[in-house]
Amino acid sequence: MYAVITGASSGIGAQFAKRLARDGYDLILVARREDRLKQLEKKITARYKNINCVIFTADLLKLDECQRLTDYIEKMDVEVFINNAGFGDCGKFEDTDIAKELDMIDLNVRAMHFLTKKTLIQMRQKDSGYILNVASSAGLIPAGPYMATYYATKAYVASLSRAVAKELRQHNSGVYVGCLCPGPVDTEFNDVANVKFALKGISAEYCANYAIDMMKKKKTVIIPTLQMKVVTVCGRLIPQSLYISLVSHQQKKKFLSRA
Repeated sequence: MYAVITGASSGIGAQFAKRLARDGYDLILVARREDRLKQLEKKITARYKNINCVIFTADLLKLDECQRLTDYIEKMDVEVFINNAGFGDCGKFEDTDIAKELDMIDLNVRAMHFLTKKTLIQMRQKDSGYILNVASSAGLIPAGPYMATYYATKAYVASLSRAVAKELRQHNSGVYVGCLCPGPVDTEFNDVANVKFALKGISAEYCANYAIDMMKKKKTVIIPTLQMKVVTVCGRLIPQSLYISLVSHQQKKKFLSRA
């Protein structure tokens, strides 16, 4: 059985690959950076001699590349599909680069939506499998001033995943759909998004392992730390305008620290 991981070349994606190889899955590793995928493949196959690693280079900003991926896996026995590819950005909405934001929407939203739908249709034929979409704790917060587009994209991921999960449960499906909603994680995300988080980040390894454990238990919304669980729960108990103001204060500190 295969596990497919997008954005597998680094960070949480690479840790997902290592964990799923340990669990005995053959892997289809998807990313743009072929050299990084080859390095990961070498590490995994050196440690797990019986694991087959397929490198699939693709730019998922392009819809035809998403289609090429789903066509490729259609005849394969895929049990796990992890939509991990994504990135963020930080700054005043009027100042941030619109081209980067539109790419973010294409990757974080459009590609995730397309791959979730196509993979779900394939898994429904055998009525089994796991689809895990990597969202963020940002997706559970009403809005994120100074990371407005990123928060909006991750809210889409979380909302879509929860809705589809409910549909599947109501039809007694054996297919799982869920979303991972971590807070800060120590990955390359910080450099791409041009931020330094105020809260201490968890390791990508811990995040991936926790996510897989909860996925196997069919937890729909997976939040790896108590701190972020408290933050998201408290957010439902206070006025949203106040909550957004508190988020804005935290985000603005990151933004101003770059000046």
